[in-house]
Amino acid sequence: MSIADTEKDEIEKSSAPLMEHLIELRRRLIWSIGGFFVAFLVCFFFAKKLFNLLVIPFKWATQWAGLDPHKVELIYTAPQEFFFTQVKLAMFGGMVIAFPLIATQIYKFIAPGLYKNERNAFLPFLIASPILFLMGASLVYFFFTPMVMWFFLAMQQAGTDDQVQISLLPKVSEYLSLIMTLIFSFGLVFQLPVVTSLMTRVGMLSSKALAEKRKWAIVIAFVVAAILTPPDPMSQIGLAIPTIILYEVSIWAARLIERDREKQKVARDKKEAAEEMAAKAPDEPPAPAAS
Repeated sequence: MSIADTEKDEIEKSSAPLMEHLIELRRRLIWSIGGFFVAFLVCFFFAKKLFNLLVIPFKWATQWAGLDPHKVELIYTAPQEFFFTQVKLAMFGGMVIAFPLIATQIYKFIAPGLYKNERNAFLPFLIASPILFLMGASLVYFFFTPMVMWFFLAMQQAGTDDQVQISLLPKVSEYLSLIMTLIFSFGLVFQLPVVTSLMTRVGMLSSKALAEKRKWAIVIAFVVAAILTPPDPMSQIGLAIPTIILYEVSIWAARLIERDREKQKVARDKKEAAEEMAAKAPDEPPAPAAS
């Protein structure tokens, strides 16, 4: 058999596993896209009700500002604006709803290539990620958005003889963009403990390194907050402070992981020492009998 025939046989043998992986990938993509599409249709059907739910924090802010929450008004200035706003809302809601399914499909695709201990280590983070995202989104909905809108409402100006009346009339698209940006920013920041814990578990980070970089982390937190949030100090401070707190939580989680790893190492060393002693025991000469 020639060298060319040998190489051809090796290629044909390796193509079978590749095709299996591609078929598996296609199946996981179909499930993910299908789940997102179904969630998108459901969210689009209830888009107006969902938008009214997102306006509730604005009503709370109006009440805090001493205004009538029943007179909250949003506008759209282009005929197609509210329609595309509903499409964006449905896409955002569909991604949030379908995320557990998408994450599960990703895990099922990569799980066969992981060892059992790696799968057991990865699964808790897969569960914690959507929970932390919902915590960040809840903080935005119940506290941060009302606070930001109250700050903007305080800039209104009542009309008098020497002053023109300046009122806040948000566009539906701009209000949705604001609250989506805040939810995405906080949800992303709340993944910090998950990311740092995974990096610590694989040995890319340590609690000592995280603690030493604390000053830089505080600076970066404010820079990231300035990029991700609207250009007002309340939004930036409101995102930077939870980021710093989550960084401290990440240091604590890294220490727990290192402590658990050290315990496992000690237990493994003891087990190996016991097995080594048990293996040497039959080879040792018997003790002399007592006279």
